[in-house]
Amino acid sequence: MIIPLSFSSFFFFLQHIQVAEFILSLLVFLLIYYFRQKQLHGLPIWPLLGMLPSLAFALHGNIYDWISDLLSHQNGTFTFKGPSFSNLFCVVTADPRNLEHLLKTNFPNFPKGHYFRDTVRDLLGDGIFNADHDTWQRQRKTASIEFHSTKFRHLTTDSLLQLVHARLLPVLQNAANNSIAIDLQAILLRLTFDNVCMIAFGVDPGCLQLGLPNIPFAKAFEDATEATVVRFVTPTCIWKAMRFLNIGTEKRLKESIKGVDEFAEQVIRTRKKQLSQDDDDDDAKKKQRSDLLTIFMRLKDVNGKPFSDKFLRDICVNFILAGRDTSSVALSWFFWLLDKHPLVQNKILAEITKLLKQRQHFEIITPLVFKPEEIKKMEYLQAALSEALRLYPSVPVDHKEVVEDDIFPDGTVVKKGTKVIYAIYAMGRMEGIWGKDCKEFKPERWLKDGRYMSESAYKFTAFNGGPRLCLGKDFAYYQMKFVAASIIYHYNVKVVKDHPVVPKLALTMYMKHGLKVHLLKRDESKIIY
Repeated sequence: MIIPLSFSSFFFFLQHIQVAEFILSLLVFLLIYYFRQKQLHGLPIWPLLGMLPSLAFALHGNIYDWISDLLSHQNGTFTFKGPSFSNLFCVVTADPRNLEHLLKTNFPNFPKGHYFRDTVRDLLGDGIFNADHDTWQRQRKTASIEFHSTKFRHLTTDSLLQLVHARLLPVLQNAANNSIAIDLQAILLRLTFDNVCMIAFGVDPGCLQLGLPNIPFAKAFEDATEATVVRFVTPTCIWKAMRFLNIGTEKRLKESIKGVDEFAEQVIRTRKKQLSQDDDDDDAKKKQRSDLLTIFMRLKDVNGKPFSDKFLRDICVNFILAGRDTSSVALSWFFWLLDKHPLVQNKILAEITKLLKQRQHFEIITPLVFKPEEIKKMEYLQAALSEALRLYPSVPVDHKEVVEDDIFPDGTVVKKGTKVIYAIYAMGRMEGIWGKDCKEFKPERWLKDGRYMSESAYKFTAFNGGPRLCLGKDFAYYQMKFVAASIIYHYNVKVVKDHPVVPKLALTMYMKHGLKVHLLKRDESKIIY
């Protein structure tokens, strides 16, 4: 039986067909628009929002891999266009030619810039990482003189020896003896925190010791760096409004910076008191403290006055960032890679064994202490560490700002005021730079006839380049090699099965969930013979 449709029912049915056709047409249009825009610009540019939706989606995964994939499809340079109401407009590059241009050739035209300084000022203040021009040059010159002094070098090697043998190895031995899984990243952060405080401020916070005491500053510092990075992917007007209202990540940043400031202020008060006592003690006067904080306290500013406590606080925080986070996170990624590549670990162990057998009147000494000249000769170990830094640089991206209109060597035009991001993490994954095996962990790429060969700072930018080349590069390698060799000689480090390892969004490349490992004690007599 056929039931005739009424006019109203037919009209209602027709309306539904039209709505369905409209929705389908809209979806087809959006898909065509999406792929067309992606082909033209690398990412779709949406009305009002620009490329922000793509960035927001990327933040839920590994944003560094996302940037790497984007740059590899855009010949190494890409322009990100954010909403018109934001400051999220920048040129992102991983082209070594462009890096040499902005880091060296035309260095004065590419300072950190107002945007970067404003974004990180709450945490870093006017310290060396955040400063430009005269403020930066004065700090760098002072630090450079100290870093290259014989007294400072002895201080760094002596303090590291003490920390590794009196604290690190006992903590690891306790974990191995009790079959306890430990967070190696957290342990290494404690080690480098104590080390940087000893050599930069002459203060021993005792962060690394049996029982692993709670150090509120460490947590506050990590939270502060993470919350600061969120500002770079948030429209400026939004995070400034959040700061004014004291909500969300801005509230957490304010609270964590308070913890950072309390630590820095305590260090400064203690040092001032000690210096005052030293001035009244003839023996102390002769010894002359050589830590960086003391050096800056004895200097005068451009007006001939002592530096303010605020400036000294900025010095403290910047050198903690430079000395604590970089080496520890690099070593964490290094040990994770070694677990995945046991043959590399065996080669490092063989190199260590060979050097030990060259000792005159060799005998097994407990505890075995590596000599500075032995550390220097560990070329395969340095190659493996460099390879880890190539793939997982401690600072994954860095920032510059254009002073005057310029043109990059690859032809990219950069206008005055443009923000430039150079993607250090992405550079290690560019076939055009490192070849088709760029994503593989191959220490051999750093060796020629068995000798370590360094790469151009504009191809391997883990330590920056040009006038801002890392002052502590040599010490960082020595520190990492000494720590790595000491651990590898005593233990086989095995990552806990199914432990998730992904980078965290922060100023430095923390592992988001740390690095949970088991330590298996080696039979040292079998290693040597």
